[in-house]
Amino acid sequence: MNPPSPAALVHLPVLAQEVLSALEPAPGKLLVDGTLGGAGHTRLLLAAGAEVIGIDQDPYALERAQAEGLAGLRTVQGNYRDMAELLTGLGAGPVDGVLLDIGVSSFQLDDAARGFSYHSEAALDMRMSQAGESAADVVNTYPEEELAAIIYEYGEDRHSRRIAKAIVAARERASIRTTTELADIVKRAYPGFVRGIHPARRTFQALRIHVNDELGALRDGLSAAERLLAPGGRLAVISFHSLEDRIVKRFLLGSSLDILTKRPVAASAEEQESNPRSRSAKLRVAQRPVGGPA
Repeated sequence: MNPPSPAALVHLPVLAQEVLSALEPAPGKLLVDGTLGGAGHTRLLLAAGAEVIGIDQDPYALERAQAEGLAGLRTVQGNYRDMAELLTGLGAGPVDGVLLDIGVSSFQLDDAARGFSYHSEAALDMRMSQAGESAADVVNTYPEEELAAIIYEYGEDRHSRRIAKAIVAARERASIRTTTELADIVKRAYPGFVRGIHPARRTFQALRIHVNDELGALRDGLSAAERLLAPGGRLAVISFHSLEDRIVKRFLLGSSLDILTKRPVAASAEEQESNPRSRSAKLRVAQRPVGGPA
């Protein structure tokens, strides 16, 4: 697979000003962007004078950032769930802030070849790291009951059993290899669909979360961030659906950090109008007490 074109990598960071207010980047501060993606947030942090360590499991994201030659940025390939070990490998100690912008990035969604979108035909992949089990492997080999459980738990789709049954019936005729094949199978299985949000949206979300173990990575990454923060250091987490936000909320309530956002911060009406992907974004921020352990 070839790297995506520059046009596919344009990234408009959500809640940009809110993130800047939360992390307070400044010269002398070391921050971690655990989900570098299109580096939209990182550019703003660097512009404010901070140094940033950018982590991403997607090699194309790192190639893009490295090609830009952004001053003050160090990059490392890996999953943010392993950020403590990754930073140790870089010789980096406690940090002044960690940003986690959870889920699939804009350029991954917009690059049809990655297989994240049900709107464009591509190989049914969905692997952020380009390694391991793909979405095609899941839909073509998992038992019906397991498929239904994945779609119900991670897609929160009440028609999960009907969808799983349709997938199994379709794969008995021929392997399901493309995004549009799967989207059509789900659409035909969905009761009463006429128009509106495509019924495959929840199934694609569920498969993506499962293939990349996104919720497991989130739990691990939150714990790693808590350990890495220096006294006074801040953690900012942007989530995009209720499954993620519940995990973040519960973690912060049980952590050693002081919660700075009583309620999650949402995008302004202006931002939601200019950037539709911000409509579901929620930002939660917490801080290690200044008198707490490093």
